[in-house]
Amino acid sequence: METRKAIVRGAAAVFEDVGYGPASLQMVAETAEVTRGALYFHFKTKELLALAVIEDQHARTKESAADVFSRSLGPIETICALCSCFASLLQNDPVVRAGIRLTLESSTFGQRIRSPYTDWMQTMEQLTLEGQASGVISSKVDAGAFGRYLVASFTGVQMVSNVLTAREDLTERVEELTAFVRLTLSPSAQHGFQTLDELTPHV
Repeated sequence: METRKAIVRGAAAVFEDVGYGPASLQMVAETAEVTRGALYFHFKTKELLALAVIEDQHARTKESAADVFSRSLGPIETICALCSCFASLLQNDPVVRAGIRLTLESSTFGQRIRSPYTDWMQTMEQLTLEGQASGVISSKVDAGAFGRYLVASFTGVQMVSNVLTAREDLTERVEELTAFVRLTLSPSAQHGFQTLDELTPHV
């Protein structure tokens, strides 16, 4: 198990650095500091290794999300906290970064990885419905459309942040995004705030 974990970490480093196409099993073996035999024992192909990295990334994301849910923050703050949590993972966890890159490149190795996106969309939709049921989220919001919009928006924000600053400014960009979330969802925010600065929390 320790060898397998080392291989997945090594693969994540390689895939994050060069992407799926140029990566090779030899590069992974060298980065993970394992023999080719040990690598082939666990993963026969590069595709299987890429899928293992995506699976690990998804598990790490779900584990962090479970921690957010355990705080009982309320629907809107939970939505915002999940965005902030994922941003932190992208900044600090190379396996998560690699998994996200591989998910975007999955068509290049004969896959169409949907579950990381569809799971998150469903979570955001459910939180929106819960907020509407308790009266803290505007009934005018289409919960399904909001879930799709938020996941697509977050994906775009993190991609642009990666291009411009290697995600160094991702925390600030996600704070701007969640300010729009509050403006969109909260009935009081729709009438009581005029600027994004008023909606962005300051520590």
